[in-house]
Amino acid sequence: MRILDLSKDAFSALSANKLRSGLTTLGIVIGVGAVVAMMAMTSGFDRFVNSQFTGLGSHTIQVQKRPRMHMGGGRKWAEWRKRKDLTVENADTVRERNEAAQYVGAELRTWGAKVRSRYADTLPNIRVFGGTPEFATNNGHDLSMGRTINAFDGQHERKVMVLGADVAATLFPHSTAVGQFVSMSGRRFLVAGVFASKGSFMGRGGRDNFVLIPITSFIHIYGKNRSVAVTVQAFDIDRFESTRDRTIQILRRERQLKPEQDNDFEVFSNESLVDTISGITDSIALAATGIAFLSLLVGGIGIMNIMMVSVTERTREIGTRMALGARKRHILLQFTAEAIMLSTVGGVLGLGLGYGSAFLTRALAGLPAAAPAWAVLVALGISSSAGLIFGIYPAWRASQLDPIEALRHE
Repeated sequence: MRILDLSKDAFSALSANKLRSGLTTLGIVIGVGAVVAMMAMTSGFDRFVNSQFTGLGSHTIQVQKRPRMHMGGGRKWAEWRKRKDLTVENADTVRERNEAAQYVGAELRTWGAKVRSRYADTLPNIRVFGGTPEFATNNGHDLSMGRTINAFDGQHERKVMVLGADVAATLFPHSTAVGQFVSMSGRRFLVAGVFASKGSFMGRGGRDNFVLIPITSFIHIYGKNRSVAVTVQAFDIDRFESTRDRTIQILRRERQLKPEQDNDFEVFSNESLVDTISGITDSIALAATGIAFLSLLVGGIGIMNIMMVSVTERTREIGTRMALGARKRHILLQFTAEAIMLSTVGGVLGLGLGYGSAFLTRALAGLPAAAPAWAVLVALGISSSAGLIFGIYPAWRASQLDPIEALRHE
């Protein structure tokens, strides 16, 4: 019953100054809302990366001259550029000598191509891959119709092309693409197949905005002075580690690296790429959460300031209560309860703000943002603790007032 009485008294005191109370909770609202929103977006992005970022097929590694994602500045970039290019011959050697590998492929890529059919043109933003027959399997692409490139296409530099789903939809909006001709870079290609759609990335297109041609045709059109990416798929997940280790061993020998020298190439898989992205997002989330907690700190200081003002304004009230028999602990509890109520209300409103931000993120960006269940407890716990920590000093000051001096206060 005592807690109920304290809550009623605190509510009455705060209701007497609604605007001031509302402005005081604003810092807590923003801080808690930012924390909850960041938790929701971080967890949503992690789920998205793990479920949709399938740049490679199952138990597949890719070897490149440079890292796929890098944060090293100009000096690092200069070091990577000095490395020897990986070649189609390197991929052939891995294919011949790596008994643990099921499929070994080589691929090249360029950006900014334009593809034309008799019905429409694409924008000059198409990614062009030149690949070996293993491209689709090693990169996790399924076909929706037709076929992918084969060994015969590569041996004879045939002008055949497999379209990404977005490219096919643009070039052939009302007809089947397979068996028709398109042109690119002044060459005429026969459409052999269409890849199944992989969908958008965070509400944006691009994952299906590419075409595949035989690697030999790619080299004939765009030249060979570029490093290939070597893709290696193990027979199963149990042999993944041995496949990767054997690939590294073969390439080190091919590139004549001494035992004490580091690899002059990069090896990654879906798992390593996901880990890299998650590490970056975790750093961003940590920085943003730090800023959110600063907002909570500012909100807590605001509560302390307002409670100090409230103690000064209500000095006669405090003196009257003491004269009527209220003890110091009663005054301490009264003002502490007001501070906790202020911060708790701010926490609840901030929780709503955070969940609202997560909802908008899902609706507008397609990111599956959702705050975990424990975020509710964390938000309310943080906000209530802020009220207790920053409200205890003003409440103590109020309890230490001399009743006679308090009654004389004007």
